Amino acid sequence: MYEVLVKSDFSSAHNLRGYKGKCEALHGHNWKIEARFQKETLNDIGLTADFSDLKSMLKAALKKLDHTYLNELDVFKKDNPSAENIARHIYKELKSSVKEKDLLVKSVSVWESDASCATYFE
Repeated sequence: MYEVLVKSDFSSAHNLRGYKGKCEALHGHNWKIEARFQKETLNDIGLTADFSDLKSMLKAALKKLDHTYLNELDVFKKDNPSAENIARHIYKELKSSVKEKDLLVKSVSVWESDASCATYFE
């Protein structure tokens, strides 16, 4: 089994509805994202997948989130835009954009600071 990782980032604002503390107020983060992909075999030239393709897929998934107020996006109208829910959302976006049927999205990690991270996987 092979695993590859690509990273990207985006900036946005959010607030956590129902949270009793300072995160209930509007605030922002420079989110760092790590997406891991898995595949059992390498292609004809010895790659799991082209890093450029994986980075492009990740950038496309993040484009809708970058420089927005996350609470106003349809995907976060019901669910809080927590790091956990953002990770799940990006995971599902990537899963739907993977074109190679034997390439799996293993996990997505969302860092809201250098010391705080949430990861989603199935």
